Amino acid sequence: MNHSVISRYQEMIGLSDNEITRYSRLANRYSLLRLFALVLGGVIIWQTFEYEKIWLTELAFFLLIVVFAWLVSRQSRYDKKKQFYISLKKVNENEISSINTQENIYPDGSLFAEEQHPYSSDLDIFGKASLFKLLNRSATFPGNQKLAGWLLQPAGNAEIRERQAAAKELSSKLDWKMKFQSVLLFANNNTGNSDVQGLIKYLELIHDKRKSWIKVYIKAVPWVFLTATVLAYFYPPLLLFLFIPGLINIALVLSRQPDVNRVERTIGKAGNTLAFYSDAFKMLEEEQWSSPLCQKLQDELKSSDNKRLSEQVKGLSVLLNRLEYRLNVFIGPVLNVTMAWDVRQLLAIETWKSENRLLVAKAFDVLATVESLISIAGIHINYPEWCFPELVDHDHYTLCVKSAGHPLIPVDKRIENDFYLENNHNIDIITGSNMAGKSTFLRTLGINAVLAFCGAPVCAVEMRITNMKIFTYMRIKDSLNESISTFKAELNRLQQLLDALRTGDKVYFLIDEMLRGTNSADKYRGSKAIIEKLIGQKAVGIVATHDLQIAELEEKYPEYIRNFYFDIQVQGSEMHFDYKLKHGACKTFNASLLLRQLGIEIPGDH
Repeated sequence: MNHSVISRYQEMIGLSDNEITRYSRLANRYSLLRLFALVLGGVIIWQTFEYEKIWLTELAFFLLIVVFAWLVSRQSRYDKKKQFYISLKKVNENEISSINTQENIYPDGSLFAEEQHPYSSDLDIFGKASLFKLLNRSATFPGNQKLAGWLLQPAGNAEIRERQAAAKELSSKLDWKMKFQSVLLFANNNTGNSDVQGLIKYLELIHDKRKSWIKVYIKAVPWVFLTATVLAYFYPPLLLFLFIPGLINIALVLSRQPDVNRVERTIGKAGNTLAFYSDAFKMLEEEQWSSPLCQKLQDELKSSDNKRLSEQVKGLSVLLNRLEYRLNVFIGPVLNVTMAWDVRQLLAIETWKSENRLLVAKAFDVLATVESLISIAGIHINYPEWCFPELVDHDHYTLCVKSAGHPLIPVDKRIENDFYLENNHNIDIITGSNMAGKSTFLRTLGINAVLAFCGAPVCAVEMRITNMKIFTYMRIKDSLNESISTFKAELNRLQQLLDALRTGDKVYFLIDEMLRGTNSADKYRGSKAIIEKLIGQKAVGIVATHDLQIAELEEKYPEYIRNFYFDIQVQGSEMHFDYKLKHGACKTFNASLLLRQLGIEIPGDH
């Protein structure tokens, strides 16, 4: 266990506690000042009535609004800082929890589980105790989707190497990584995800071109009102002329009400949400990057005229928040009568849309990629003893691991093994007793290969591997709903494997006890026939079995078959497992002993 990184997390938790206390005190102070300002302002306004001067009362009222708004903005600023440090504390506590117990506040990916996928179900890629749960640090739904896609489909070698370099760089920026996660943590409970999906949907709609006269009128009408109001101060009858633009504004707002309502429904409350995303984009823009992938992602955040995306997104956030002024029963009517406010904001949003519609979708894809890279980097930070695998570029099969363990097994219970398949075509037969470690070893190789092909570190001291598709045949389930027996389910899985081999792709299979749904005689004959079929197709992989006769195939195919086994030591009624892979075929089995421990005697077994 890496005690030094836990100490770093604990330091950041301590810092967060101090800052939470400080900003709570400041926010409370400004909250009291707001109350004091209201009371004092009310007294001052009351006193102005004695002078019987309307302008003095209006001035006092105006100053009260300005002071109160300033106090509100200061309190909001401190509340935002406080919330940031609350989030920073949570993400650091989560890392300690993940290291100690593999618990995680981020989604476990159950949504992406696929029973028919070549390996995801057998290798525990998604779910409560899964690889996704161990890895995931994506708060946004697109980030979760991106990481799931990386785990479900191997990337090309060049892309894997880019991800490795980016993950290493992010690992060296621990403070930045934790702050970035804190900024986006608000989206972890789905807050902001639906808003963003609504925004992207709206931006994909065809741009509604407004009549040019409306744009000219909208720009001019506030100045008409201001000019008429100033002139009316000297000649009051001019106030009557304000009714004409006022009526036009009301008619214009009512005619565009369906469009405004549609935008409101589609975008929702995205204004405040975008302000948070703007902070995340700003962090990406301002950081200095050296890895090619991080530099590429940073460049993709720039608009065609080289403007920063964070500024563009913040600008849209301001426009969306302004649109919500219409909901204020005191301010909304005044703004619409004097400036046709709803239409003004609608035009501004449409203009923004026409200039940035393609950039936003790309930007959130960049954000999803960064979150996925952060998930990979987190493993490198928390488990520095794990290695980044070496990708081997050739057409043969290479899978060499030294001290490989299963990443989901706690380190104090994890048994590590070596395995070497070097530039060759082989089918390896692994025999062994019940509970000796065959299934765990197959899953160890499979899940580490999945980590390798998504660009992540693997739970091993060393790993060399060629890029290939993993296919597993392990947890075969019947289905009452679909009237599928266990044997039929096994045949379906076998058909999937044969179909995968016919594509010509480089496939590495992991089979754990095939044909369990039939009798022992058919099981042996069928298993032998399947393996010989796989040999004929020059397939490569591992078959784990209890059937010792299968190991005899090494004599018939010495150039293709290799035998390995997991041993058991029986001392009296006690069984001892070392869970270490050895060359050769297993000679010791333990089913009879296990049954005797249940009080079931097998005749002739003494």
